[in-house]
Amino acid sequence: MTISVNHKAAILLLFVSLPLILGSCFRRDESRFRDVDQLKPDQVTHLEMIRERGVLRVVTEYNSISYFIYRGQPMGFQYEMLQELANYLDLALEVSVSNDLERNFSDLKEGNMDMIAMNLTVTLERKSEVSFTAPLLQTRQVLVQRKPLQWEKMNRVQMESSLIRNQLDLAGKVVYVQAGSVYEARLRSLSNEIGGGIEVREVHLEAEQLVQRVALGEIDYTVCDENVGLVNTTYFPQLDVSTAISFPQHVAWAVHQHSDSLRRVIDQWISGHQKTRHYAILYNKYFQNRHAYRNIHSEDYTLGSGKISRFDDVIKKEAERIGWDWRLMASVIYQESRFNPEAVSWAGAFGLMQLMPGTAENYGITMESSPEAQIRAGASFIKWLDDRFIDDIEDEEERNKFVLASYNIGLGHIQDARRLAERYEADPNVWHGSVDEWLLKKSDPTYYTDQVVKYGYARGIETYNFVKEILNRYEHYKNIMNNEVFASWRPIEEIHSISLQ
Repeated sequence: MTISVNHKAAILLLFVSLPLILGSCFRRDESRFRDVDQLKPDQVTHLEMIRERGVLRVVTEYNSISYFIYRGQPMGFQYEMLQELANYLDLALEVSVSNDLERNFSDLKEGNMDMIAMNLTVTLERKSEVSFTAPLLQTRQVLVQRKPLQWEKMNRVQMESSLIRNQLDLAGKVVYVQAGSVYEARLRSLSNEIGGGIEVREVHLEAEQLVQRVALGEIDYTVCDENVGLVNTTYFPQLDVSTAISFPQHVAWAVHQHSDSLRRVIDQWISGHQKTRHYAILYNKYFQNRHAYRNIHSEDYTLGSGKISRFDDVIKKEAERIGWDWRLMASVIYQESRFNPEAVSWAGAFGLMQLMPGTAENYGITMESSPEAQIRAGASFIKWLDDRFIDDIEDEEERNKFVLASYNIGLGHIQDARRLAERYEADPNVWHGSVDEWLLKKSDPTYYTDQVVKYGYARGIETYNFVKEILNRYEHYKNIMNNEVFASWRPIEEIHSISLQ
């Protein structure tokens, strides 16, 4: 076979160009973050990747400052700041919880997370691994120790003489610290400075969990950030956190070392946000007026009780009976009544699960029925709705969305929306981006008068938001009420009662 000169030139050009073409492709698909913000103009930055995804993925920690549930709602300084940032960026916020610092740093490096948002102290060693945002606040490391027995009856001199105030007195003491934290490095440095003798024990417990153990008397000493320590003295007055072992240090969020675009926009936001009245109120809420938003004896405070609400046991029992996740049912009850068994709506729906009188009568309950009976009836109604969809929608998570929507607006309207979706060649068995959009159109005469519609006009926006809000809250409940997070936590109320014995 003879190859012409032109063909030879084309083949040669292909071989010369091929490495460049492949190289360009591989550069786009290599490590998700490697030099991601140092790419050429025609390549995307990390921030652009996040915007395209539409979700900011963040890991935080479960404690009394960062993230917790109170009266059914997610709260925490870190969480509220993150929500403000996500709103500013016009992104959805995806929060996960892990108190394992080593895993969090690893996930950030591997691109599984966009940001670590917790009480991270800025250090030179950490700067070699991650990029820190502008500081959120300042704190210092303090020694956590118990006051002596009958400390309430002591004068100041007696109290001070019984506590460690001179760092030299830590020689010979055993101090427990969170593995991978800055506390371990600081204590080893301090031990060296005083000539040795401090026994530092690293454990895989979050700093506030170790504070709990000091309060219980299980260990004598730990170290935490001063802001965390001060909040915990609200719960445990027998604790002392007045002995500093470090100078003031910055606390910031961390992004990937090469996520320059993301860090810059966050820095700009922090700089402006910290000057607002809203930030001042938020800071005061969590760090200054520490009694204002917590009641550690409340069953609605997860850190205090280990519960979402005082009805958890009943919710778990009824959810198990119908094959539902109890945390999803709890989110429904919060949405409907804020866990108030005496709630009554303008339309006449009543009780924890806001059943309409006709539906309630079918399940044998009245406004005088007990909370347990209300939850049982609501669960049975959910099961009845689930049975209406189970043959068509096999995926349980997808089916739950249709059940929730039907619970809010009625099965007939949801079936109408499914028929509209099918008529206009959309999927009648997919909620988001399909049936939910056709439900929204049921407020338009063009569609609610369509021949396939049997139940007429519907104000779908309320149901759309109902499903969205319940599922969002459900994710928070799953974050906090899971075995991994709760395995090493003990409810504050339990610790409080033990410590007072």
